[in-house]
Amino acid sequence: MGIRLRRAIGAGLLLACAALAGCATAPAEHFYTLAGAAAPARSDVNYYVEVLAVNLPPQVSRNQLVVTGAGGRIELLEQERWAGPLAAEVGQALSLGVTGELGAIDVYRTPYPETLPVYRISTNVQRFESVLGQYALIDAVWSVRQLSTSKVLTCRSVVKEGVDAGYDSLVAGHRRALRRVAAQMARAIRGFGGSGGDGRGC
Repeated sequence: MGIRLRRAIGAGLLLACAALAGCATAPAEHFYTLAGAAAPARSDVNYYVEVLAVNLPPQVSRNQLVVTGAGGRIELLEQERWAGPLAAEVGQALSLGVTGELGAIDVYRTPYPETLPVYRISTNVQRFESVLGQYALIDAVWSVRQLSTSKVLTCRSVVKEGVDAGYDSLVAGHRRALRRVAAQMARAIRGFGGSGGDGRGC
């Protein structure tokens, strides 16, 4: 075997080893969800809810977690990702939260009998802020409309949850914040007379 050929093979082996080493040390990706466990529907609830798809600011509507730093600087975290599109994660969390509070069924994109009233929830998230080691914040404008009537209620929820260091704590803070928003939505539906209405609206 010639000297040049041996050198070429040696260089190729070095490049292959370097590539393998780079692959071996690539940081692992972590995936997070905002949805909790589903609660069973109650047989005594005589209405449905319909939680529509959620609107999110484009800055955070990404697969990666987006954290806010000093001076309004934002950072996309390539290794920290949502399990699904963030709008879908938020929508599912709100749906599970509302139905869990009320014991009702979410009929979004599902045929349903017209004999029962339906309360439609529309949500526009204006801020979804994540500050690592400090807080998770949800600022959302939402409305509840009873489809069989012209009744509609529009509200705003601003919920801030303190968090510890780490991404697990940050995601847990957003989950708590969304549960609080869902509880406010459920209370609004009760105010329509859906289930023991207290008339408090927002």
